[in-house]
Amino acid sequence: MPWYAVHTRSRHEDRAFLGLMQKSFHAFLPKLEVWSKRKDRKLKITIPMFPGYLFVELPILDNVIKVDVLKTFGVVRILGKPRSAEVIAIPDDKIDAIRRIVDSRVEVQQLQYPKAGEPARIIDGPFKGVEGLVLSTDYAKELFVISIELLQRSIAIKLEGFQIARL
Repeated sequence: MPWYAVHTRSRHEDRAFLGLMQKSFHAFLPKLEVWSKRKDRKLKITIPMFPGYLFVELPILDNVIKVDVLKTFGVVRILGKPRSAEVIAIPDDKIDAIRRIVDSRVEVQQLQYPKAGEPARIIDGPFKGVEGLVLSTDYAKELFVISIELLQRSIAIKLEGFQIARL
């Protein structure tokens, strides 16, 4: 049976998942355990692997079933082709790969590196806390050149991926 990606309202993945399950749809909401970033303590929390999305398995996708899925609280749309009402099925091997990642309980980190021209903050090293503009990137080597306005002069610093965060 084909799987479809369902876009949900912001932070409504769990509510949409429960709504789909109550309507007897086979839904899948992949979650990861991560350490929360609190000032006073660290906690392990579970968050959606794909914020704003979940997956639903539908044997046939006629208009009645499509409307029933879309009427579920928290559901925005079923993903498909741009500017078209045609939805696209997700291959089973992709869903199986996601399941293997979730079941392995391996610690996964989602990295969002800044692109050239975007503002960024240095989070490690002697310039920790300083903000600047990314001039160039090399994602393969995880190297970034960031320009810092210092005393009305710009200096460029070469940083590694773990030392920089997108603003």
